[in-house]
Amino acid sequence: MAASTTPIAVASGLRRIGEDLATWRRLRRLTAAQVADRAGVSRHTVMRLENGAGAGLESVLRVARALGVLDSLATALDPYATDVGRMRSEEALPE
Repeated sequence: MAASTTPIAVASGLRRIGEDLATWRRLRRLTAAQVADRAGVSRHTVMRLENGAGAGLESVLRVARALGVLDSLATALDPYATDVGRMRSEEALPE
C-alpha cells in the first residue's frame, strides 16, 4: 500500500485540537502523566496528541473525558445543532 500524505486541513485540525487539549490540561493544572493515568493511555499518547501528531479516536475521546470536555466535543459534532441539520431533520437520511 502506498504511503498517504496528511492533507493540510487535517494536519491543521490535529494541531489545533492538540493545542486545545494541552490548554485544557494546563487550565486543570494537570501533568501529562496525570491525564494519561486518568485516561488509561500512555503519557506518550497524551504528548503526541498535544503536539498534533494524532492518535486513535478512542485515545482522543479518553483524553477529552479525563479533561472533562468529552461532552463539549460530542456536542460540537451534533449535526442537528447546525442550520443544515435542522433544515433537513424531517427528511429521511440516506443509508
